[in-house]
Order: sequence, then C-alpha cells, then structure tokens
Amino acid sequence: MAILVNSSSTSFRFLKEHLGLADSDLSKQMSALESAGYVRASKDGHGRGASTTYTPTAAGTKAYETHRAALRALLDGAPDLR
Repeated sequence: MAILVNSSSTSFRFLKEHLGLADSDLSKQMSALESAGYVRASKDGHGRGASTTYTPTAAGTKAYETHRAALRALLDGAPDLR
C-alpha cells in the first residue's frame, strides 16, 4: 500500500520487481486488497501481452493512513531500550 498510495497507478510488473515477490504471491495479495475494497485493478490487453495496473481507493488510502498512525503511536509510546 505504501507504493500504491504514493502514485496514481502502479503496474503489477513494477510491484513485482520492487517487492521481490513471485507472481502467485503478489497476485494473491493484490486480490485480497481488491476484495477488501482497498485497490482497483485495471487490465489492459489479453494473453502474454496483458498488463494489470492497480489504483488505491479512498478506502484503501484511509486504511493505510490509519495503520501508519497506529504504528507511529506504538513507536512513540515504546520505551527507549538503549
């Protein structure tokens, strides 16, 4: 989601290369995000030349920002162990 919310749309190929995931693993994760209503997928073409791009939805962006805020709150309240 960090990549997706910082761009208007992101290709499957870009995500795969930058995240270092196998096609099947990335496809499964993107399907889960799409089912949750966090991303919208757009397919262009058919067969081997086809490409898929993903766009974050308003709900996905909000969920991501809420998650980041929760992580920040946890880190801000964590004891300094140095």
